[in-house]
Amino acid sequence: MNQPVAQNVRDAVDAVYRAESRRVLATLIRLLGDFDLAEEALHEAFASAMAQWPQEGVPANPRAWLVSAGRFKAIDSVRRRARFDASLGVLAEQLQKKAEQPELPDDDTVADDRLRLIFTCCHPALPPEARVALTLREVCGLTTEEIASAFLAPVPTLAQRIVRAKAKIKSAGIPFTVPSRADLPERLDTVLQVIYLVFNEGYSASSGDSVTRADLSEEAIRLGRLLYELLPEPEVQGLLALMLLQESRRAARSSADGDIVLLEDQDRSLWNRQQIAEGLQLVERALGSRRFGGYTLQAAIAAVHAQATSASETDWRQIVALYDLLRQITRSPVVELNRAVALAMRDGPEAGLELVDALFAAGHLQDYHLAHAARADFCRRLGRIDEARDSYTRALELARQVPERRFLERRLAELETRRGEEKKDG
Repeated sequence: MNQPVAQNVRDAVDAVYRAESRRVLATLIRLLGDFDLAEEALHEAFASAMAQWPQEGVPANPRAWLVSAGRFKAIDSVRRRARFDASLGVLAEQLQKKAEQPELPDDDTVADDRLRLIFTCCHPALPPEARVALTLREVCGLTTEEIASAFLAPVPTLAQRIVRAKAKIKSAGIPFTVPSRADLPERLDTVLQVIYLVFNEGYSASSGDSVTRADLSEEAIRLGRLLYELLPEPEVQGLLALMLLQESRRAARSSADGDIVLLEDQDRSLWNRQQIAEGLQLVERALGSRRFGGYTLQAAIAAVHAQATSASETDWRQIVALYDLLRQITRSPVVELNRAVALAMRDGPEAGLELVDALFAAGHLQDYHLAHAARADFCRRLGRIDEARDSYTRALELARQVPERRFLERRLAELETRRGEEKKDG
Protein backbone atom coordinates (compact mmCIF):
# COMPACT_ATOMS: atom_id res chain seq x y z
CA MET A 1 0.00 0.00 0.00
CA ASN A 2 1.46 3.37 -0.99
CA GLN A 3 2.19 6.05 1.60
CA PRO A 4 -0.80 8.37 0.94
CA VAL A 5 -3.25 5.46 1.10
CA ALA A 6 -1.62 4.10 4.26
CA GLN A 7 -1.88 7.51 5.87
CA ASN A 8 -5.54 7.70 4.93
CA VAL A 9 -6.13 4.35 6.62
CA ARG A 10 -4.27 5.48 9.75
CA ASP A 11 -6.43 8.59 9.78
CA ALA A 12 -9.46 6.32 9.49
CA VAL A 13 -8.28 4.30 12.50
CA ASP A 14 -7.91 7.51 14.49
CA ALA A 15 -11.40 8.61 13.46
CA VAL A 16 -12.88 5.24 14.43
CA TYR A 17 -11.12 5.46 17.78
CA ARG A 18 -12.63 8.85 18.51
CA ALA A 19 -16.11 7.80 17.41
CA GLU A 20 -16.31 4.18 18.54
CA SER A 21 -13.72 3.36 21.21
CA ARG A 22 -16.06 3.85 24.18
CA ARG A 23 -18.83 1.82 22.51
CA VAL A 24 -16.36 -0.95 21.72
CA LEU A 25 -15.13 -0.87 25.32
CA ALA A 26 -18.67 -1.12 26.68
CA THR A 27 -19.39 -4.15 24.51
CA LEU A 28 -16.10 -5.79 25.49
CA ILE A 29 -16.91 -5.29 29.17
CA ARG A 30 -20.24 -7.03 28.62
CA LEU A 31 -18.62 -9.91 26.73
CA LEU A 32 -15.57 -10.33 28.99
CA GLY A 33 -17.07 -9.36 32.32
CA ASP A 34 -13.96 -7.51 33.47
CA PHE A 35 -13.06 -3.82 33.20
CA ASP A 36 -9.28 -4.20 33.12
CA LEU A 37 -9.33 -7.11 30.69
CA ALA A 38 -11.69 -5.18 28.40
CA GLU A 39 -9.52 -2.06 28.48
CA GLU A 40 -6.46 -4.13 27.61
CA ALA A 41 -8.41 -5.84 24.81
CA LEU A 42 -9.55 -2.46 23.46
CA HIS A 43 -5.98 -1.24 23.11
CA GLU A 44 -4.89 -4.55 21.57
CA ALA A 45 -7.72 -4.37 19.04
CA PHE A 46 -6.78 -0.87 17.91
CA ALA A 47 -3.12 -1.87 17.73
CA SER A 48 -4.15 -4.71 15.42
CA ALA A 49 -6.24 -2.32 13.36
CA MET A 50 -3.29 0.02 12.97
CA ALA A 51 -1.18 -2.89 11.76
CA GLN A 52 -3.71 -4.66 9.53
CA TRP A 53 -6.00 -2.03 8.06
CA PRO A 54 -3.27 -0.29 6.04
CA GLN A 55 -2.64 -3.66 4.36
CA GLU A 56 -6.17 -5.08 4.22
CA GLY A 57 -8.27 -1.92 4.07
CA VAL A 58 -10.85 -0.62 6.52
CA PRO A 59 -13.53 -3.28 7.18
CA ALA A 60 -17.14 -2.60 6.27
CA ASN A 61 -18.11 -2.66 9.95
CA PRO A 62 -15.12 -1.32 11.92
CA ARG A 63 -16.87 -1.56 15.28
CA ALA A 64 -17.75 -5.25 14.85
CA TRP A 65 -14.20 -5.98 13.66
CA LEU A 66 -12.74 -4.28 16.73
CA VAL A 67 -15.07 -6.08 19.13
CA SER A 68 -14.19 -9.45 17.58
CA ALA A 69 -10.46 -8.69 17.55
CA GLY A 70 -10.52 -7.44 21.12
CA ARG A 71 -12.47 -10.45 22.31
CA PHE A 72 -9.99 -12.97 20.88
CA LYS A 73 -7.01 -10.91 22.03
CA ALA A 74 -8.44 -11.11 25.54
CA ILE A 75 -8.85 -14.90 25.28
CA ASP A 76 -5.24 -15.25 24.13
CA SER A 77 -4.10 -13.04 26.99
CA VAL A 78 -5.98 -15.09 29.58
CA ARG A 79 -4.55 -18.32 28.13
CA ARG A 80 -0.99 -16.96 28.39
CA ARG A 81 -1.56 -16.00 32.00
CA ALA A 82 -3.11 -19.41 32.71
CA ARG A 83 0.37 -20.92 32.37
CA PHE A 84 1.22 -19.24 35.65
CA ASP A 85 -2.26 -19.27 37.24
CA ALA A 86 -4.30 -22.42 36.66
CA SER A 87 -7.51 -20.75 37.80
CA LEU A 88 -7.42 -18.62 34.67
CA GLY A 89 -7.66 -21.70 32.46
CA VAL A 90 -11.34 -22.13 33.33
CA LEU A 91 -11.98 -18.47 32.49
CA ALA A 92 -10.23 -18.86 29.13
CA GLU A 93 -12.40 -21.85 28.26
CA GLN A 94 -15.56 -20.03 29.29
CA LEU A 95 -14.66 -17.04 27.12
CA GLN A 96 -13.79 -19.31 24.19
CA LYS A 97 -17.10 -21.18 24.36
CA LYS A 98 -19.03 -17.94 24.60
CA ALA A 99 -17.15 -16.55 21.59
CA GLU A 100 -18.04 -19.61 19.51
CA GLN A 101 -21.76 -19.17 20.16
CA PRO A 102 -23.77 -16.77 17.99
CA GLU A 103 -25.00 -13.66 19.71
CA LEU A 104 -28.50 -14.09 21.12
CA PRO A 105 -31.13 -11.43 20.45
CA ASP A 106 -31.07 -8.71 23.08
CA ASP A 107 -34.34 -8.67 25.01
CA ASP A 108 -33.50 -5.69 27.23
CA THR A 109 -35.52 -2.52 26.80
CA VAL A 110 -32.51 -0.44 25.84
CA ALA A 111 -30.25 -2.22 23.37
CA ASP A 112 -27.21 -0.07 24.06
CA ASP A 113 -24.13 -1.37 25.83
CA ARG A 114 -23.03 2.07 26.95
CA LEU A 115 -26.29 2.63 28.79
CA ARG A 116 -25.89 -0.80 30.39
CA LEU A 117 -22.41 0.22 31.44
CA ILE A 118 -23.70 3.44 33.02
CA PHE A 119 -26.11 1.47 35.20
CA THR A 120 -23.36 -0.97 36.14
CA CYS A 121 -21.11 1.89 37.15
CA CYS A 122 -24.01 3.47 39.06
CA HIS A 123 -24.85 0.38 41.08
CA PRO A 124 -25.98 1.12 44.66
CA ALA A 125 -23.17 -1.07 46.02
CA LEU A 126 -20.70 1.65 44.99
CA PRO A 127 -20.25 4.91 46.90
CA PRO A 128 -22.02 7.81 45.10
CA GLU A 129 -18.83 9.70 44.28
CA ALA A 130 -17.24 6.52 42.90
CA ARG A 131 -20.22 5.81 40.64
CA VAL A 132 -19.90 9.15 38.91
CA ALA A 133 -16.11 9.06 38.61
CA LEU A 134 -16.09 5.52 37.22
CA THR A 135 -18.79 6.25 34.67
CA LEU A 136 -17.07 9.38 33.42
CA ARG A 137 -13.85 7.42 33.05
CA GLU A 138 -15.14 4.19 31.54
CA VAL A 139 -18.22 5.24 29.59
CA CYS A 140 -16.99 8.55 28.24
CA GLY A 141 -13.22 8.28 28.35
CA LEU A 142 -12.58 11.44 30.35
CA THR A 143 -9.13 11.59 31.90
CA THR A 144 -8.72 11.50 35.65
CA GLU A 145 -7.69 15.18 35.50
CA GLU A 146 -10.90 16.14 33.69
CA ILE A 147 -13.02 14.24 36.19
CA ALA A 148 -11.19 15.89 39.08
CA SER A 149 -11.96 19.28 37.56
CA ALA A 150 -15.65 18.38 37.26
CA PHE A 151 -15.67 17.33 40.92
CA LEU A 152 -13.43 20.17 42.15
CA ALA A 153 -11.44 17.37 43.82
CA PRO A 154 -7.74 16.32 43.95
CA VAL A 155 -6.57 14.05 41.12
CA PRO A 156 -5.16 11.30 43.41
CA THR A 157 -8.49 11.11 45.24
CA LEU A 158 -10.37 10.54 41.98
CA ALA A 159 -7.87 7.94 40.81
CA GLN A 160 -8.37 5.94 44.00
CA ARG A 161 -12.14 6.13 43.67
CA ILE A 162 -11.96 4.64 40.19
CA VAL A 163 -9.60 1.82 41.18
CA ARG A 164 -11.70 0.87 44.20
CA ALA A 165 -14.96 1.02 42.25
CA LYS A 166 -13.66 -1.37 39.59
CA ALA A 167 -12.41 -3.75 42.27
CA LYS A 168 -15.81 -3.62 44.01
CA ILE A 169 -17.69 -4.43 40.79
CA LYS A 170 -15.45 -7.45 40.23
CA SER A 171 -15.53 -8.76 43.81
CA ALA A 172 -19.28 -8.23 44.25
CA GLY A 173 -20.19 -9.67 40.85
CA ILE A 174 -22.21 -6.60 39.89
CA PRO A 175 -24.03 -7.48 36.63
CA PHE A 176 -23.70 -5.64 33.35
CA THR A 177 -27.43 -5.04 32.83
CA VAL A 178 -30.05 -2.33 32.77
CA PRO A 179 -31.98 -2.75 36.03
CA SER A 180 -35.62 -3.73 36.11
CA ARG A 181 -38.18 -0.97 35.99
CA ALA A 182 -38.86 -1.47 39.70
CA ASP A 183 -35.20 -0.81 40.55
CA LEU A 184 -34.68 2.10 38.17
CA PRO A 185 -35.80 5.02 40.40
CA GLU A 186 -33.28 4.03 43.07
CA ARG A 187 -30.43 4.51 40.64
CA LEU A 188 -31.82 7.26 38.46
CA ASP A 189 -30.43 10.22 40.41
CA THR A 190 -26.85 9.07 40.02
CA VAL A 191 -27.32 8.28 36.34
CA LEU A 192 -28.72 11.78 35.77
CA GLN A 193 -25.78 13.29 37.62
CA VAL A 194 -23.35 11.32 35.47
CA ILE A 195 -24.98 12.41 32.21
CA TYR A 196 -25.10 16.01 33.44
CA LEU A 197 -21.39 16.06 34.31
CA VAL A 198 -20.52 14.50 30.96
CA PHE A 199 -22.55 17.20 29.23
CA ASN A 200 -20.90 19.95 31.28
CA GLU A 201 -17.46 18.77 30.23
CA GLY A 202 -18.61 18.94 26.62
CA TYR A 203 -20.42 22.26 27.01
CA SER A 204 -17.44 23.95 28.65
CA ALA A 205 -14.26 21.90 28.44
CA SER A 206 -12.21 21.95 31.64
CA SER A 207 -8.95 22.13 29.70
CA GLY A 208 -7.55 22.14 26.18
CA ASP A 209 -7.69 24.39 23.13
CA SER A 210 -11.46 24.47 22.55
CA VAL A 211 -14.30 26.16 24.39
CA THR A 212 -16.50 23.09 23.88
CA ARG A 213 -16.14 19.37 23.21
CA ALA A 214 -18.99 18.54 20.89
CA ASP A 215 -18.31 14.81 21.12
CA LEU A 216 -19.07 14.78 24.83
CA SER A 217 -22.10 17.06 24.76
CA GLU A 218 -23.60 15.13 21.84
CA GLU A 219 -22.94 11.83 23.62
CA ALA A 220 -24.60 13.10 26.79
CA ILE A 221 -27.66 14.14 24.79
CA ARG A 222 -27.74 10.74 23.08
CA LEU A 223 -27.61 8.99 26.46
CA GLY A 224 -30.26 11.38 27.77
CA ARG A 225 -32.58 10.45 24.89
CA LEU A 226 -32.05 6.74 25.54
CA LEU A 227 -32.78 7.20 29.21
CA TYR A 228 -35.90 9.21 28.38
CA GLU A 229 -37.14 6.36 26.18
CA LEU A 230 -36.52 3.94 29.03
CA LEU A 231 -37.94 6.07 31.84
CA PRO A 232 -39.88 9.20 30.78
CA GLU A 233 -39.86 10.76 34.26
CA PRO A 234 -40.09 14.57 34.68
CA GLU A 235 -36.47 14.99 35.78
CA VAL A 236 -35.24 12.94 32.81
CA GLN A 237 -37.27 15.30 30.62
CA GLY A 238 -35.82 18.25 32.52
CA LEU A 239 -32.23 17.13 32.06
CA LEU A 240 -32.72 16.44 28.35
CA ALA A 241 -34.36 19.86 27.97
CA LEU A 242 -31.48 21.54 29.81
CA MET A 243 -28.87 19.89 27.60
CA LEU A 244 -30.70 20.73 24.38
CA LEU A 245 -31.22 24.38 25.36
CA GLN A 246 -27.60 24.80 26.40
CA GLU A 247 -26.26 22.96 23.37
CA SER A 248 -28.37 25.15 21.08
CA ARG A 249 -25.92 28.00 21.73
CA ARG A 250 -22.71 26.09 20.98
CA ALA A 251 -22.07 27.56 17.51
CA ALA A 252 -22.26 31.09 18.92
CA ARG A 253 -20.11 30.52 21.99
CA SER A 254 -16.75 30.85 20.27
CA SER A 255 -15.37 32.98 17.46
CA ALA A 256 -13.78 31.80 14.24
CA ASP A 257 -10.43 32.10 16.04
CA GLY A 258 -11.62 29.92 18.88
CA ASP A 259 -12.06 32.71 21.41
CA ILE A 260 -14.88 32.80 23.95
CA VAL A 261 -17.95 34.85 23.07
CA LEU A 262 -19.94 35.87 26.14
CA LEU A 263 -23.70 35.23 26.20
CA GLU A 264 -24.46 38.95 25.97
CA ASP A 265 -22.32 39.25 22.82
CA GLN A 266 -23.47 36.11 21.00
CA ASP A 267 -25.03 36.19 17.54
CA ARG A 268 -28.39 34.68 18.40
CA SER A 269 -29.11 33.89 14.76
CA LEU A 270 -26.55 31.10 15.18
CA TRP A 271 -28.56 29.44 17.94
CA ASN A 272 -30.09 26.12 16.93
CA ARG A 273 -33.83 26.80 16.81
CA GLN A 274 -34.73 23.13 16.41
CA GLN A 275 -32.97 22.23 19.65
CA ILE A 276 -34.57 25.24 21.36
CA ALA A 277 -38.07 24.21 20.24
CA GLU A 278 -37.56 20.63 21.45
CA GLY A 279 -36.05 21.82 24.74
CA LEU A 280 -38.92 24.24 25.39
CA GLN A 281 -41.48 21.52 24.77
CA LEU A 282 -39.71 19.14 27.16
CA VAL A 283 -39.33 21.68 29.96
CA GLU A 284 -43.01 22.65 29.70
CA ARG A 285 -44.00 19.00 30.10
CA ALA A 286 -41.69 18.54 33.07
CA LEU A 287 -42.93 21.69 34.79
CA GLY A 288 -46.52 20.68 34.12
CA SER A 289 -46.01 17.42 35.99
CA ARG A 290 -45.33 19.30 39.25
CA ARG A 291 -42.91 16.48 40.13
CA PHE A 292 -39.80 18.21 38.89
CA GLY A 293 -36.46 18.94 40.54
CA GLY A 294 -33.20 20.77 40.00
CA TYR A 295 -32.57 19.80 36.38
CA THR A 296 -35.99 21.03 35.31
CA LEU A 297 -35.48 24.36 37.10
CA GLN A 298 -32.11 24.79 35.40
CA ALA A 299 -33.81 24.01 32.10
CA ALA A 300 -36.43 26.66 32.88
CA ILE A 301 -33.62 29.19 33.41
CA ALA A 302 -32.04 28.19 30.09
CA ALA A 303 -35.48 28.55 28.47
CA VAL A 304 -35.73 32.18 29.61
CA HIS A 305 -32.41 32.88 27.91
CA ALA A 306 -33.47 30.97 24.78
CA GLN A 307 -36.67 32.98 24.43
CA ALA A 308 -34.98 36.39 24.75
CA THR A 309 -34.44 37.90 21.30
CA SER A 310 -31.51 39.95 22.62
CA ALA A 311 -29.40 40.20 25.77
CA SER A 312 -31.12 43.43 26.78
CA GLU A 313 -34.53 41.74 26.69
CA THR A 314 -33.55 38.93 29.06
CA ASP A 315 -36.00 38.63 31.94
CA TRP A 316 -33.51 38.68 34.82
CA ARG A 317 -36.26 38.97 37.42
CA GLN A 318 -37.69 35.65 36.31
CA ILE A 319 -34.23 34.08 36.26
CA VAL A 320 -33.49 35.24 39.81
CA ALA A 321 -36.86 33.87 40.94
CA LEU A 322 -36.05 30.50 39.38
CA TYR A 323 -32.65 30.48 41.10
CA ASP A 324 -34.43 31.21 44.38
CA LEU A 325 -36.47 28.03 43.85
CA LEU A 326 -33.43 26.06 42.73
CA ARG A 327 -31.35 26.94 45.80
CA GLN A 328 -34.14 25.59 48.01
CA ILE A 329 -33.74 22.08 46.60
CA THR A 330 -30.09 22.14 45.48
CA ARG A 331 -27.68 23.35 48.13
CA SER A 332 -24.70 24.05 45.90
CA PRO A 333 -22.09 26.83 45.97
CA VAL A 334 -22.10 26.82 42.15
CA VAL A 335 -25.86 27.48 42.14
CA GLU A 336 -25.24 30.35 44.59
CA LEU A 337 -22.56 31.72 42.27
CA ASN A 338 -24.87 31.58 39.26
CA ARG A 339 -27.60 33.26 41.28
CA ALA A 340 -25.11 36.01 42.21
CA VAL A 341 -24.43 36.63 38.51
CA ALA A 342 -28.16 36.82 37.78
CA LEU A 343 -28.71 39.12 40.74
CA ALA A 344 -25.93 41.41 39.50
CA MET A 345 -27.71 41.65 36.15
CA ARG A 346 -30.98 42.51 37.89
CA ASP A 347 -29.81 44.75 40.75
CA GLY A 348 -26.28 45.78 39.76
CA PRO A 349 -22.74 44.45 40.34
CA GLU A 350 -22.61 45.48 44.01
CA ALA A 351 -25.32 42.91 44.83
CA GLY A 352 -23.45 40.15 43.03
CA LEU A 353 -20.14 41.09 44.63
CA GLU A 354 -21.62 40.87 48.11
CA LEU A 355 -22.84 37.31 47.49
CA VAL A 356 -19.58 36.11 45.95
CA ASP A 357 -17.55 37.56 48.81
CA ALA A 358 -19.87 35.76 51.23
CA LEU A 359 -19.20 32.48 49.41
CA PHE A 360 -15.45 33.02 49.67
CA ALA A 361 -15.74 33.97 53.35
CA ALA A 362 -17.59 30.70 53.99
CA GLY A 363 -14.72 28.77 52.35
CA HIS A 364 -16.56 27.91 49.15
CA LEU A 365 -15.23 27.98 45.55
CA GLN A 366 -11.85 29.43 46.49
CA ASP A 367 -10.16 27.23 43.87
CA TYR A 368 -12.88 27.67 41.24
CA HIS A 369 -11.69 29.99 38.50
CA LEU A 370 -15.17 31.04 37.39
CA ALA A 371 -15.95 32.37 40.86
CA HIS A 372 -12.87 34.61 40.77
CA ALA A 373 -13.68 35.64 37.20
CA ALA A 374 -17.21 36.62 38.27
CA ARG A 375 -15.85 38.66 41.17
CA ALA A 376 -13.38 40.33 38.83
CA ASP A 377 -16.19 41.30 36.47
CA PHE A 378 -18.25 42.81 39.26
CA CYS A 379 -15.26 44.85 40.44
CA ARG A 380 -14.47 45.92 36.86
CA ARG A 381 -18.02 47.17 36.40
CA LEU A 382 -17.79 49.04 39.71
CA GLY A 383 -14.50 50.70 38.72
CA ARG A 384 -12.54 48.91 41.45
CA ILE A 385 -9.59 48.27 39.17
CA ASP A 386 -7.07 46.91 41.67
CA GLU A 387 -9.53 44.34 43.04
CA ALA A 388 -10.58 43.39 39.54
CA ARG A 389 -6.97 42.85 38.53
CA ASP A 390 -6.27 40.67 41.57
CA SER A 391 -9.36 38.52 40.93
CA TYR A 392 -8.63 38.15 37.21
CA THR A 393 -5.08 37.17 38.07
CA ARG A 394 -6.29 34.50 40.49
CA ALA A 395 -8.79 33.21 37.90
CA LEU A 396 -5.97 33.02 35.34
CA GLU A 397 -3.83 31.01 37.76
CA LEU A 398 -6.64 28.46 38.12
CA ALA A 399 -7.96 28.31 34.53
CA ARG A 400 -6.80 25.41 32.37
CA GLN A 401 -8.81 25.93 29.19
CA VAL A 402 -6.80 27.89 26.61
CA PRO A 403 -9.63 30.15 25.34
CA GLU A 404 -10.57 31.03 28.93
CA ARG A 405 -6.97 31.96 29.64
CA ARG A 406 -6.85 34.18 26.56
CA PHE A 407 -10.08 35.88 27.65
CA LEU A 408 -8.74 36.55 31.13
CA GLU A 409 -5.47 37.86 29.73
CA ARG A 410 -7.42 40.28 27.51
CA ARG A 411 -9.42 41.48 30.49
CA LEU A 412 -6.21 42.12 32.43
CA ALA A 413 -4.75 44.03 29.47
CA GLU A 414 -7.94 46.12 29.23
CA LEU A 415 -7.65 46.98 32.93
CA GLU A 416 -4.07 48.15 32.47
CA THR A 417 -5.14 50.33 29.55
CA ARG A 418 -7.98 51.72 31.63
CA ARG A 419 -5.63 52.40 34.52
CA GLY A 420 -3.26 54.24 32.21
CA GLU A 421 -6.06 56.38 30.83
CA GLU A 422 -7.27 57.26 34.31
CA LYS A 423 -3.78 58.28 35.39
CA LYS A 424 -3.42 60.38 32.27
CA ASP A 425 -6.78 62.10 32.89
CA GLY A 426 -5.93 62.57 36.56
